[in-house]
Amino acid sequence: MSEERFGEFVLVRRHEDGHVAELALDRPKAMNAVSSGMARAIAGACTALGEDRDVRVVVLTSTHERAFCVGADLKERNSLSDAELLRQRPVSRGAYTGVLELPVPVIAAVHGYALGGGFELALSCDVIVADRTAVVGLPEVSVGVLPGGGGTQLLPRRVGAARAAELVFTARRVEAAEARELGLVDVLVDAGRDREEALAMAARIAGNSPVGVRAAKRALRLGQGLDLRAGLEVEDAAWRTVAFSGDRAEGVAAFNEKRKPQWPGE
Repeated sequence: MSEERFGEFVLVRRHEDGHVAELALDRPKAMNAVSSGMARAIAGACTALGEDRDVRVVVLTSTHERAFCVGADLKERNSLSDAELLRQRPVSRGAYTGVLELPVPVIAAVHGYALGGGFELALSCDVIVADRTAVVGLPEVSVGVLPGGGGTQLLPRRVGAARAAELVFTARRVEAAEARELGLVDVLVDAGRDREEALAMAARIAGNSPVGVRAAKRALRLGQGLDLRAGLEVEDAAWRTVAFSGDRAEGVAAFNEKRKPQWPGE
């Protein structure tokens, strides 16, 4: 396993011959509160991972024992003038869009607090694995703002408009069992096993065709919100990008020869 640091607060570890990358939030003294510097580091790490064709899956984790991420750094926000806050906005957004726009599957491994921007980072992932210590929520309206890292758009796509409205308007925190029941998280595991389970899922995904998986993610994302006919056209366009690929040829050959595929990734 190799490690690379982005800024002071983000650590990237590479597993499985470099095919699984772990993007670890590493600001333990602040329970991973997202400062401007940390937002830049997340965005920078995502840019590097998105450009690396060896990376097939990313797992978003935390090095803090009791928190995934508690959201925006409100101490820093309190020190900003209105003009500084406005200039800081695209920096903050860059962290969330960086995760959201990664071209490969992204799995969040959540334990402890995932609140506000912390939960929005998880919502920006494709799958959320949470352990039984997880507490999630979007409490922004309780401090005079609104979920601005994608929460008002990503949450209703997960749980429906009415459920998202209730959660956003009340600003309530949701513990792990209810979070799984409501669909706020996808997989619930025993305490302390979120990272292990997320990495295991990532390894399974990394064993599949990287061309096929990237195209499937693209179809899933672009098809959201479209009517069925338009969605099927998105799927057909994605199919055409893989149908004549080296991965498709290798996959069919390996199946017929009863062997493990050696994906060319193109």
